[in-house]
Amino acid sequence: NGWVNRKIIMKKIIMAAMFILTGCAMTLPAKGIVQDSDEVLSGTATGYLDGAGTLNVTSNKGTQCIGNFVYVNSRQVDGTIQCDDGRTGSFRFSSTGRKGTGVGELSGKKVTFTFGF
Repeated sequence: NGWVNRKIIMKKIIMAAMFILTGCAMTLPAKGIVQDSDEVLSGTATGYLDGAGTLNVTSNKGTQCIGNFVYVNSRQVDGTIQCDDGRTGSFRFSSTGRKGTGVGELSGKKVTFTFGF
């Protein structure tokens, strides 16, 4: 009977660990509009429990951009972005939890972001 109880306890521990591990990140849809152009960036923003995150977006022109960010407080994110066409920039998001807005620049052009819409 002791073996059966240990097996049940181990299953519960494994299930709890899986629940915790899958809850360590939140991925939300993200969209950016490049000012004075018809370029739109769309993809995802993923935040992790350690206060870091990634932004992965693709433009309607086929350009792929990857960003990294950190939470500077519970509501604000600062990050940098680099695209496969050579453009680079920075951005800042303000979050209300599961959605928010942001601004940034991509090689001198203003970009406005929304996420979790």
